[in-house]
Amino acid sequence: MSTITLRIPDSKHDRLKQYAKEQGISLNRLFDEFATVALAQFDAKTRFTLMAAKGDVKKGMELLVNPA
Repeated sequence: MSTITLRIPDSKHDRLKQYAKEQGISLNRLFDEFATVALAQFDAKTRFTLMAAKGDVKKGMELLVNPA
C-alpha cells in the first residue's frame, strides 16, 4: 500500500471531512472511492479510443443516423 500527500486548502479539507462523515466512511475511504471512479473513467476512455481507432467511420455514421 502507498501513501499520498495531498495539499489542499483547509476549507476544502473540512468540507471533504464533513462529506465523508455524512457518507459514514473515513476520509481515506472517500479518496479511495474517488480514485476508483477516476480509474474507471480512464479505462473506459482508453477502451473507447482503442475501439474507435479500429472502427469503420462510415458504418459508425450510419449507426448514428439510423439506429437499429
